[in-house]
Amino acid sequence: MKRFTNFHSLNVFSLHLDVWEYEWHTHNFYEVIFIEQGTGMHLLNGLRFEYNAGDIFLLTPEDAHAFEIQSTTVFSFVKFTEQLFFELIDNPHAKEAVSSIKNAMLNTNNRLGSVVASSTDSKYLFDLLKVLQYEFRNDAPYQYAIALSVFKSMMLYLARHRNESALLLSNANDRLQAVLSYIRLHALDAEKMKINALAAAFHLSPNYISAYIKKHTGLSLQHYVIQIKIKQAEQLLLQNNFNVGEIASRLGFNDASHFNKVFKKYKGAAPTAFRVSDKL
Repeated sequence: MKRFTNFHSLNVFSLHLDVWEYEWHTHNFYEVIFIEQGTGMHLLNGLRFEYNAGDIFLLTPEDAHAFEIQSTTVFSFVKFTEQLFFELIDNPHAKEAVSSIKNAMLNTNNRLGSVVASSTDSKYLFDLLKVLQYEFRNDAPYQYAIALSVFKSMMLYLARHRNESALLLSNANDRLQAVLSYIRLHALDAEKMKINALAAAFHLSPNYISAYIKKHTGLSLQHYVIQIKIKQAEQLLLQNNFNVGEIASRLGFNDASHFNKVFKKYKGAAPTAFRVSDKL
């Protein structure tokens, strides 16, 4: 597999493409990808996600990905290395900010597509992108310092959506979204999905967190997690890269038989039948 290398701590640029010209690859850097225009599929770590204008993807150095372009797409990339974290640390508050940013980048496993669902939040992030792009091209005093400040604001905004260390929010709707984001993020981590661990992450009682999830989703925590796993199972089945047993293991089911039973209950068809029917 190809590995792309970036020798600058921060790089910002855009590509206007009708065809994705780069092979399946990993990087030596972190990457935030903004979809400014277009539609297609993002192939990420064995999964496929539709992308549309307004989507934002976070990638770590270990993520392997490529794109399949369906309509002309404008990609804007913000690429940065570990060195940038050191450049950002200039006071105690900055250290906390950098920690939040790094945790947000590293806690992107098991994500389901674009990291920001709200159209309002997406707009603000794209506005920050425009400022960052301008400053990155601008040959003027304090250009790089301003670019770093804008970058930090952008990443903290994303961290607020992704980082469990910043999930305790005052607004009730924000808290709900934070709890559900945590569950989606850690659905495959048995330890973090224990009621006590989930309650501790939000400084709530185990009894309350269970009732809270049931009240707002209509589902128990167990059933909500299963629905997330089923969505991921659908993606994996469409890849044809894994057999049913491998998918069951990846998603934390006891065995293939258990996975078959649960999948059929929720989708009305066995995994193999679902895979075949989707191709008809």
